[in-house]
Amino acid sequence: MTETRDPVDPFLPPAGSPVPPPAAPSSTPGRGPEPGGRERAGRLRSRSAPYLLVAPFFLLFGAFGLFPLAATAWTSLFRVELTAPEAREWVGLHNYARLLHDEYFWNALSNTVVIGVLATVPQLLLALGVAHLLDVRLRGRLAFRVVALAPYATSVAAATLVFALLFGRDQGMVNWALGLVGIAPVDWQNGPWASKAAVSSIVIWRWTGYNALIYLAAMQTVPRELYEAAALDGASRWRQFLHVTLPGLRPALLFTVLVSTIGATQLFGEPLLFNTGAGASGGADHQYQTLGLYLYEQGWVNLHLGRAAAIAWAMLLILVVLFGAARLLRPVLRGRGA
Repeated sequence: MTETRDPVDPFLPPAGSPVPPPAAPSSTPGRGPEPGGRERAGRLRSRSAPYLLVAPFFLLFGAFGLFPLAATAWTSLFRVELTAPEAREWVGLHNYARLLHDEYFWNALSNTVVIGVLATVPQLLLALGVAHLLDVRLRGRLAFRVVALAPYATSVAAATLVFALLFGRDQGMVNWALGLVGIAPVDWQNGPWASKAAVSSIVIWRWTGYNALIYLAAMQTVPRELYEAAALDGASRWRQFLHVTLPGLRPALLFTVLVSTIGATQLFGEPLLFNTGAGASGGADHQYQTLGLYLYEQGWVNLHLGRAAAIAWAMLLILVVLFGAARLLRPVLRGRGA
């Protein structure tokens, strides 16, 4: 019987010879990229994707934030009029030095501080109270929240004009209510302190609901177990608010204080429209002219664009110094609190 054998492949090594290792993948052009190259490309794409996503924000911020800021700083070093912006005269820091001896600037700064304190402190206290009431399980809570936010959605012009009518000297409803209890009418638009209180009331009305909703959102993140434990220990509602609610609201409190301080420094619409006859002067005696009004008066009424730019940067520097001082004092206050 004849034995059959498989044909021998001439390209295979003889039996028993060692098998050579596989050849490395070729990088000849025309064949696909190396596996290592694909991995590097994937890592590069994964690392660059976040930057590509946030790039539009930084482009817009640079165009509408950083560039105007730098342009304002550059303009503040010149004597330039709004009617002839191309005719510039280099004066260096003269516009800033002039502010140090400008009584109207210091008057506007003091008015801004007084109105800011009169508006911010009651506003945040009222917002805490409103948020605490809204945090209770009441019927129609959503409707109350909408009502609380309605003043914030109201136009500044509309709200200020309504308050100007309410604080009218002869036919205002506020003086009418004061007359019912035997108090003489108050000149809310020309009195040095009455006008500041009236402007502050507009700010309080517009922003209390907004801050209340921020506090309400923060209150709802406080664990309910802490309230239950405090109640088991015999703590009253007031002590629960002081020792449980307020510590949980610390980030929200810091945020609202920061935003309210910036808003008070930039206060413009309410004092401008409170007395339409006064315009940017803030009253006959500048009794409620804020820094924002003084900037507007110098730049767009008196047409001194360089001075207005210097005032704008002075406002920014005041905020930086204020928050820098608060940042430095925070460890001291924490140490005393401990």
